[in-house]
Amino acid sequence: MRRRTFISLLGGAAAWPLTARAQQGERLRRVGVLLPAAANDPEFQARMTTFQQALHELGWTIGHNIQLEIRWALPDAAKILEQATELVALAPDVIFATGGSTMVALQQATRTFPIVFVQVPDPVGAGFVDSLARPGGNATGFTQFEYGVGAKLLELLKEISPGVMRAVVLRDPASPDGVGQFAAIQAMGPSLGVELRPIGVRDPDEIERAVTTIVRQSGSGLIVTASGFAILHRERIIALANRHRLVAVYPYRFFVISGGLTSYGPSSIDPYRRAAGYVDRILKGEKPADLPVQAPTKYELAINLKTAKGLGLTVPPMLLARADEVIE
Repeated sequence: MRRRTFISLLGGAAAWPLTARAQQGERLRRVGVLLPAAANDPEFQARMTTFQQALHELGWTIGHNIQLEIRWALPDAAKILEQATELVALAPDVIFATGGSTMVALQQATRTFPIVFVQVPDPVGAGFVDSLARPGGNATGFTQFEYGVGAKLLELLKEISPGVMRAVVLRDPASPDGVGQFAAIQAMGPSLGVELRPIGVRDPDEIERAVTTIVRQSGSGLIVTASGFAILHRERIIALANRHRLVAVYPYRFFVISGGLTSYGPSSIDPYRRAAGYVDRILKGEKPADLPVQAPTKYELAINLKTAKGLGLTVPPMLLARADEVIE
């Protein structure tokens, strides 16, 4: 879908009178949406397009029987809390949230409004739900991944470049997600003969310093773990890795679409389709406390052969055969 059309879908309905939206006395339901990204981020535009299309297939039409109140906030705790508080003040029927950072803010703002979340790695450990099977409170949703997927990133790095002896792991040390992913990678390091060095990344300049440091040593690789910061600055991270001819693996397919070498992780789009189903069920009377938290069902291996060629790499045929997507 073109960006202009997408923006019209998001914003056009907001200008219509309420009386025009709720035809024949049908109640207009309000859904708050909190996204830790810029409004022009193409990845998040694609996610929201999927979410809206899924709602439409379930009988919800924007401006007719449902209204989306969307708030965009870059991965900044203060800004996210501000937007969360603003959404709660609108008294929506349900709130749809992406990521642990938005959930932290929303739980500060409300413990009563129903919330459906996506891309939260450990909602039980974070205190968002009582258990996966019986969430128990006002929130439910879809987990992002198990921390163990971090080990898969290291395995992928070693498979695509067997000569790698050391790897820098870019992570967000302020997030439990960053700690959990690195722990899984660290546990796998000795068996693969890879020395690991975690780098806490809090600003773009740290990324450049980290990459510049590791390229001075031969047999080095880069692992980028999933975090809001890495997603926000993915273009810069990818450009640095490619410029320095550094073998790097990423947590999501859209990094590879943007020029990254390879990635392994859950689909970033599918949870938005599935979340629409939970929003639909809550709007029809079910409670988050009774809807089990679900794990990802679709993982993707993506490889960019154009990038591999630029790095002078020959991708093993068996790895290519397993790939869900190969970009040439």
